[in-house]
Amino acid sequence: MQETLDAIGASPIGDFMAADPFAFPTVETVHVIAITLVIGLIAIIDLRLIGVASTSYPVSRLSRALLPPTWIAFILAAISGVLLFTSQPATYFENTAFRVKVALIVFAGLNMLVFHFLTMRGIETWDKKGRLPLAARLAGLLSLVTWMGVVAFGRWSGFTMSPF
Repeated sequence: MQETLDAIGASPIGDFMAADPFAFPTVETVHVIAITLVIGLIAIIDLRLIGVASTSYPVSRLSRALLPPTWIAFILAAISGVLLFTSQPATYFENTAFRVKVALIVFAGLNMLVFHFLTMRGIETWDKKGRLPLAARLAGLLSLVTWMGVVAFGRWSGFTMSPF
C-alpha cells in the first residue's frame, strides 16, 4: 500500500499539487464550494423528508429539481478531493479523521441507494399525503447527520493532518 501511496504522491499531478503555490489553495477552494453545494442541496431534500421544511412541495418535485445539480457538485467535489489527496497521499491515508470522512461518504451513498431503489417505490402516494413514511423520514435524518459528519471530519482531517 505504501508503494501505491508513494507513486500517487510522486506522480506529475501529485508533484504539481504539492509544489505549486496556487494549486492546492485553488483546488481546495473549489472543493469547499462544491461540498457546500452538495450539503446544501441534499439538506433541502433531507429537511423535506423529515418534515421540517418545504412541506408544501412534493418530494418528487424537489428530487427532480435538485438531484441533477447535486450530482454535478458531488462530481466536482470528488474530483477536487482526489486532487487534494494526491498532494500528500500517505499523510491523508494515515489520518483517522480522513478515513472516517471517506467511510461516511460511502455510508451516505449506501443510504441514498436504499432510499432511491427501495424506499422511493411508494413516492406517488407520499406526494398526496401530508406525512411521509417512517422509512423516508429515517433516510432523510440519516443523510443529514451523515453529511454533517462528512463536513466535521473533513475539517478535522484538513486541520490536523496527523493521526489521532
